[in-house]
Amino acid sequence: MSIVKQLYHLSEHELIKGCVEQNPNTQRLLFEQYAGKFMTICLRYATDVMEAEDMMQEGFVRIFTHLHQFKFEGSFEGWMRRIVVNVCLKHLQKRKIQFKELAEDSRNEPALHPYTYSSIGEDELLKLISRLPDGYRMVFNLNVVEGYSHEEIAVLLGIQASTSRSQLVKARKMLQNQIIQLERIAV
Repeated sequence: MSIVKQLYHLSEHELIKGCVEQNPNTQRLLFEQYAGKFMTICLRYATDVMEAEDMMQEGFVRIFTHLHQFKFEGSFEGWMRRIVVNVCLKHLQKRKIQFKELAEDSRNEPALHPYTYSSIGEDELLKLISRLPDGYRMVFNLNVVEGYSHEEIAVLLGIQASTSRSQLVKARKMLQNQIIQLERIAV
């Protein structure tokens, strides 16, 4: 059996052990297994593909650097995912993101037809999310996609839990308005 085929039959424990021992073949295999998933995460936080690629690369560097600390408690993918999300957050915090309040008039919001939600594809939804202001996008991703509570988000971002809640409400409202615009264009 070739080395490549042998590598694909490694258990998670063997894969981690090979990476801790800095075996380039197992490191490449780990990267190939998770790069797509982690790039998707990075794209949700980044403003463009190049920034997402930088985030992902830094995420894998941190994973390989700290892999010896993984205690085989809980999900290995979850452990790596948390590292990637933290790298994304640190990258964005360097830009000194402001959690701003956007003016809005919610009195005359049109209702969305239920079909509108089901007719939007994943790629289109990701594009809409990427257009949100940084603060809205970060809170939306952390709460809705990653499952963090507002209290956890507050600690991660150095904001109040109430700020996290209001940013989420406004992010959802902005996404709804973007979807309404798409619905109008489609009609």
